[in-house]
Amino acid sequence: MITAEQVRDVTGSEVYGSDGNKIGKVGQVFLDDQTGRPDFATVQTGLFGMSESFVPLAEASFTGDGLTVPFTKDKVKDAPNVSPDAGHLSVDDERSLFEYYGLSYGGDSGFTGDRDDDRYRDDDRYRDTDDGVRAEGHDTSGPTTDDAMTRSEERLDVGTQRQEAGRVRLRKYVETEHVQTTVPVQKERAVVEREPITDANVGDATSGPEISEEEHEIVLHEEKPVVDTHVEPVERVRLGKEQRSDEETVSGEVRKERIETDGDLDDRR
Repeated sequence: MITAEQVRDVTGSEVYGSDGNKIGKVGQVFLDDQTGRPDFATVQTGLFGMSESFVPLAEASFTGDGLTVPFTKDKVKDAPNVSPDAGHLSVDDERSLFEYYGLSYGGDSGFTGDRDDDRYRDDDRYRDTDDGVRAEGHDTSGPTTDDAMTRSEERLDVGTQRQEAGRVRLRKYVETEHVQTTVPVQKERAVVEREPITDANVGDATSGPEISEEEHEIVLHEEKPVVDTHVEPVERVRLGKEQRSDEETVSGEVRKERIETDGDLDDRR
């Protein structure tokens, strides 16, 4: 059986049938007018949960996995068509639902049996008031209430949480690269110079023997490229961080309570 304290947790939970198959989600929970005890829940079924069927909570159980009812999915889907928009079940609607699910109906009070049995005497929300008159209303936010009803809404609490998004590291390694360049070099080569005998050089030309054998030798030089390496710094690299601001759109579902009125009255706000 579902207690009043569980109503908030039950609303929106998954509903499973007696065969363990998922039926849908809980849309609304309807309380008994006299005791404030959860009597019925609507189950959102069909495509996208557009249909809602009533199911009694007398023999239902609730755990962290969801709400389990002693009926199959087909049984719940074929329940009498009762609109949940009114926020209140009429006597005729309540009677037809009890008859459909094979449960005994005790008139205006819903379930048959004594409402003041031992199951409810220990719960303050079901006790009489000090003056002997039962309080006029009950809600899920507290024990007995006065003649006013509080409408509440959920709000989105939006903030930020700092978390690690990734890591960046610097790593230095050595690679070998083939470099080609051009170097100018000088080479010596021998050339033969011939000059005629003149008055200026006749002395040098006739200073030796008239006929002889001689050799003259010169050393030739050339430059060869020489390759070596040296190390010099070229740049410094470091890791830094910078912050930038961006905007992200977040969304969520919030529940809002609606209050409807029945009867001839003036709306005074």
